[in-house]
Amino acid sequence: MMARTSGSSGGARKGGTVRKSSAPAARRKPTSAAKSPAKPAPRKAAKQSSKKTAAKKTTAKRAAKQSSRKTPAAKRKGMDAVPGPLEALGLGLRGLWVGTARSTGWMARSVGKEAATARDIDPAHRRDGLGLFLIAIAIVLACAVWFDVAGPIGERLAFILDWLLGLATRALPVLLVLWGLRVMRQVPPEDAHGRSLVGWTSIWLSSLGLLHLISGLPSDMGERMVAGGQIGWIVGGGLALGVSAYVAFPLLILLLLFGVLVVTATPLNQVPYKLGRLWDLATGRVDAYEDDDEEGEEPASRKTRAESREAKRLKEEEARRVHRATTVLPRLAPEEVPELNSEHVAARDSTPIAEPEPVREPPKHSPPPKRIEQPTLSDGGAAMDGDYRLPSMDLLPVGPTAKKRSKANDSVIAALQEVFAQFQVDAAVTGFTRGPTVTRYEVELGPAVKVERIIQLSKNIAYAVKSSDIRIINPIPGKSAVGVEIPNTDRDDVALGDVLRSPLAQSDAHPMIVGLGKDVEGGYVLTNLTKTPHLLVAGATGSGKSSLINTLLVSMLVRATPEQVRLLLIDPKRVELTNYEGVPHLVHPIVTNPKKASDALQWVVKEMDMRYEDLAKAGVRHVDDFNRKVRSGELKTDPASGRELRPHPYLLVIVDELADLMMVAARDVEESVVRITQLARAAGIHLVLATQRPSVDVVTGLIKANVPSRLAFSTSSLADSRVILDQPGAEKLVGRGDGLFLPMGASKPERIQGAWVSDAEIEAVVEHVKSQMEPQFIEEVTATPGSTREIDPDIGDDLELLIQAIEQVVTTQFGSTSMLQRKLRVGFAKAGRLMDLMETRGVVGPSEGTKARDVLVKPEELDGVIASLQG
Repeated sequence: MMARTSGSSGGARKGGTVRKSSAPAARRKPTSAAKSPAKPAPRKAAKQSSKKTAAKKTTAKRAAKQSSRKTPAAKRKGMDAVPGPLEALGLGLRGLWVGTARSTGWMARSVGKEAATARDIDPAHRRDGLGLFLIAIAIVLACAVWFDVAGPIGERLAFILDWLLGLATRALPVLLVLWGLRVMRQVPPEDAHGRSLVGWTSIWLSSLGLLHLISGLPSDMGERMVAGGQIGWIVGGGLALGVSAYVAFPLLILLLLFGVLVVTATPLNQVPYKLGRLWDLATGRVDAYEDDDEEGEEPASRKTRAESREAKRLKEEEARRVHRATTVLPRLAPEEVPELNSEHVAARDSTPIAEPEPVREPPKHSPPPKRIEQPTLSDGGAAMDGDYRLPSMDLLPVGPTAKKRSKANDSVIAALQEVFAQFQVDAAVTGFTRGPTVTRYEVELGPAVKVERIIQLSKNIAYAVKSSDIRIINPIPGKSAVGVEIPNTDRDDVALGDVLRSPLAQSDAHPMIVGLGKDVEGGYVLTNLTKTPHLLVAGATGSGKSSLINTLLVSMLVRATPEQVRLLLIDPKRVELTNYEGVPHLVHPIVTNPKKASDALQWVVKEMDMRYEDLAKAGVRHVDDFNRKVRSGELKTDPASGRELRPHPYLLVIVDELADLMMVAARDVEESVVRITQLARAAGIHLVLATQRPSVDVVTGLIKANVPSRLAFSTSSLADSRVILDQPGAEKLVGRGDGLFLPMGASKPERIQGAWVSDAEIEAVVEHVKSQMEPQFIEEVTATPGSTREIDPDIGDDLELLIQAIEQVVTTQFGSTSMLQRKLRVGFAKAGRLMDLMETRGVVGPSEGTKARDVLVKPEELDGVIASLQG
C-alpha cells in the first residue's frame, strides 16, 4: 500500500496524471488535521522564520547597494589622487571663475554703496550732471555724423544711427543739446515723463515715416540710410503697403500734430489763441491790449516778456510737482527695520494743472485796473497819471530744492518701529509726508489696538527721536492712520518767490492773494484776505511774526497796483515797518504814535461808513459789485451830491503791535477794531492784527469774536495758545516761522512753515514801486475831529479822565465824589476837581454837603455832551 502510494506519487512528479495522486492526498488532509489539533503552532513558527529570512534578504540587498555605491567613489578617490591634464585644467578654470565671481560681487556691493551715497547729492547737481552728459553725447554724435572725426567708435555709432534713423540722425546732436540745457535749467516734472514719452515717440515715428515716403519708398538699404532709416521703412513702408502712400501721408501728418500737441501740453482748441499770442510776442505787441470788453474788465497787470516766460516755466513745473506726496512704506513687523522702497501716492491736488497761458483773464470779482486815476479812497483828488508796472518776479529769487527724503527720516522710522516693538504695540509706520519744518509719519494700528496707546507713548516717542516738540494727530484727515509730527533736523527754507510762482498763485490774479508758506506736506499755502476777512497773528519774540508781516506786504506790492489796494500801516514800535516808508500804496505815512493810531482807526470807521452809503445808493451789497458798475459806466456821479464816483480800492490795515495801542487807548482802539471787523468786509476793508503778547487784556473777547482767522506762531505757554486758537498746540511749535493757521470756517488748524523774504528782497521790491509813482497821502487819516479839537484851558490834560467821569456819573445817575475815587482810582483832590468841571458844564448840580449831587444829563444825551467836550 505504501509502495503503491509512493510510486503513484513519484509517477505524478515525473509527468503522470496529477489528478489521481492529488485526489487521495486531498481527501487525507482533513483527517490528519482532525487528528492533530496542535498543528497551528508549527505554522506560526514557519511564518516567523519566513519573516526573518525576508529581513536577511533585505539587509543583504542594502549592503549590496551600499557596496556598489562605495566602489565607484573609491575608484574616483583613487583617480583623484592622480588627476589627468584635462581635469587639472578644468579645476583651474573653475577656481578662476569662482574668484572672478566673488571679486565681481564685492565690486558690485561697493558700487551699490557708492550709488546709495550718490543719491544724497543735491538734486541740482544731479541735474547738472545729466545735462552735461547729454551734451557730451551730442558732441560725440556731432563729430561722428557731421564731421566724421570721432574714430572707429564714432564711425560704428554713426552707421548704427544712420541705419535706424536715416537722415534724422543729423538733427540728433541739436536735440540732445537742447534737452541737456532744459534739464539743467529746471526740475523735470515727475508726472510728465509719460506725456513726453508719448509725444516724442509720436513725433519721431511720424517724422521718420514721412521721410521714407518723401524719398520715394526706397527699398535699398543704402538709400534708406539717407531717408527715414529702418524705422521709417517699417512705419512708412508698412502704412504704404497696407493703405497706399496717398493715405499714409495724411495719417503720419496727424500723428505728428498729435505728438506736438502732447509735448507742448496744448489742447487743440487753444491752438489759435496760442498762435496769436506767439505772434504778439514776436511783434512786440504783448503790452498793447486795451480795455475794450463790454463789462469793463481790464486785462491783468502787464509783465515783461522775460517775466511771462519765467511764470510759464515755473507754473508748468510746479503744476506737475507732487508737492504733497506721501512716501508709502511696506507694512513690517515691529522688530523689523523698514525697507526704504518708497512710492508716491496721489497728491492733495490730484488734478494736474494745464500749461499756463501768458495772459489770463482776470477774475470777474476783481478786475485789475490799468491806469491809476484816484489818489484817495472815497474823496476825489488829483489823478495819478502814469503807467504803473508791477515788480518783476526776478526780484524774488528761487529757493533751494526741497528734500523729499533724508537719512534723518529713515532713522526716525526705525526709532518709531523700535518703540512700538518695545512696548508691544501692534502698529507700523506705513508712510510719511515731509514738510520744510516737520515730517508727519503715518502710523496704522493693528486690530483691536486703541489709539490711546499711541498717545500714551508720546513721551517715549519724543525720547526715542531726541525731540521734545512732537504732535500727535488723531486721526489724519481723510486717512485711517494716526499722524506723528516730528521736527526735521535738516530743515528746508521756504522762499516767498517760490510761493508766489506756484500754480495756485499764478492761476488767480486777485490782488488780495498773499503767500504764507508751505504746509506739513510740502504744499504751498496762500490765502485771499477778502475771504479771511480779518487776521489775528500772535507769537513770542523770534517766532516769525515779523517775517509774516513782511511776507504779506511784499506779496501785496508784487501783485497789486496802488489803485487796487491801499495800505494803512500802524507801527508803534517804530522799527518793524520802516522799510515800506514812501511806497505809493500808502494812504498816510506809517503811523508810529499810539494816540494817532487810535485816530487812524477812527478814520477807517468813517471811510467804511462812506463806502456803505455808496453801496446803498448803488443798490449793491459788495464793493466788487460797486466797482464793476462804475467801470462799466452804469454809475458815474452821485445823484445827491454830484460827486464823481470812482472804484473803491481795497484797504488793508496792518497793526504790527496791538499791545502798545491797548496800553495807551484801550477803549477807543477796541471800539474801532470791533466796529471794523464787524462791518468792513463788504466795504473792502480788511484788518491784520499782530501782537507778541497774546494775553486776555490785549486780545479781548470782543476782538476774538470778530476776528475769525488766526495764525499762531510759537508761544511760551499753553494759556497763550488757548487765547489765540482756543485750543492747545502753539506751545509745541519749534519757532522760526513754524505756525498753526486757522482760517475762517476751519475746525482744526493747519501747520505751516512761514515763507522767508530777506531785507535785500524787500529793499529791491520797495525801490521798484517807489520808482513807479510818488505816494499821495490823505491828511484826514490822523486829523480827525478829535485830534484837531481845541480843549478848554481849565480841562488841560484831563479830557480823557473827564469823559470817563461823565460817562460813569450819567450812566449811574449818581454824582458822588467818593464814587469817582473808587471807579477811576484817583485821589480826593482829582475827584473833586472832576466834579467841579462837570458842574460848570451842566452835567451835575451844585454841592449839597454830604449828599450826592443831582445829575442833570440823561443817558440818551451823553453822546452830545461828549461831542461838545471834544469840539
